[in-house]
Amino acid sequence: MRLWFSLLFLITVMGCTNTNQVQRIVDNNSIIKYREKEKNRFSNLYPVKKLKDRVYPYTCEQDCYPESEKLQCELKEENCQFVGQQKSSTTNTGFDVHWLGHASFHVKTEDGTSLLFDPISQQFDWPVGFALWAFGGKYRNEPESWLSDTELNDVDAIMYSHTHYDHFNKSDIDNMSRHIQYIVPLGFAEHFENDGYKINEMAWFSSTTLSDTTINFVPGNHFSDRILVPYIYEDRNTSLWGGWVIENKDKKLFFAGDTGYSDHFKDIQKRYGDMDVCLMPIASYHHPENGMWYRYVHLTPEDALAAADELNCKVMIPWGYGKYSWQMGDRSSYGPLLRLLHMHKKLDSKVHLYILNEGEKSRF
Repeated sequence: MRLWFSLLFLITVMGCTNTNQVQRIVDNNSIIKYREKEKNRFSNLYPVKKLKDRVYPYTCEQDCYPESEKLQCELKEENCQFVGQQKSSTTNTGFDVHWLGHASFHVKTEDGTSLLFDPISQQFDWPVGFALWAFGGKYRNEPESWLSDTELNDVDAIMYSHTHYDHFNKSDIDNMSRHIQYIVPLGFAEHFENDGYKINEMAWFSSTTLSDTTINFVPGNHFSDRILVPYIYEDRNTSLWGGWVIENKDKKLFFAGDTGYSDHFKDIQKRYGDMDVCLMPIASYHHPENGMWYRYVHLTPEDALAAADELNCKVMIPWGYGKYSWQMGDRSSYGPLLRLLHMHKKLDSKVHLYILNEGEKSRF
């Protein structure tokens, strides 16, 4: 009996031992902001007490989704392909950009550093994904092709923008090599299984290096949570959220993560200078009953154009829409792209748009 209890104790202790390597990066340039009355919960840099107080540069009021000859669709605003002529780019950044669908990107620098942003190849993690499918919730078409085993083995680092299920999927990293570095917001590491992961948690405006590449974590205007049982386990805003500025050979790529419009874009440009390539979300802003809240934490297509202009993006690549998205808060899968094309023309925007179809890649 004594031997049995000893073995049980040993197994319990071994099960509780944390084999993950977690490093917290908070440097002299970092900013951490907490909610006024909840010091264990993070806050946006530019919060508003009333949603109507947020001022937006542009707003499409009517006829926002006209058909476009640049988009061929099997159904109205569904199952579409961009067929318009792309403007030639003169940026010559050396970044290879592969849009895998929704918010997932594979980016390679000129010197071969391989980076993954918010990789999601399947549905939401079990059991949330199954529950949504079973009860008529959000369920997407899964990407028809993903990265090959060779490409996955060559990945040097994975960056996650926040903990929401459509941006962080544990099943996608279960079988990946443990040599990969995971670079994540503060408070994020607790969501990893205890299995030898190398994790760098970062504050806003903190930096780390990977070979000759500098990785900077920057603010977004959003929130985080990964609620299992609402009102029983409430983890909202106990981890940070944001985007990434990747610097390689004086060239900069910006991945926004989920975000609404605020002055944080001007802050990012002031700190890091003009952006060469900007990966910008343009979806999840439309909701018939709660549209003001959705827009507060997500960019409309015209908000994305304004933000890209403030960042002085040489090229803007939109994401968040399409057949591999979950159509969360949107009127249709390709409505956001139609609205972007419409507002780009209406505003006579000087932002250089480059539209990737899901699964496509290009060098910039």
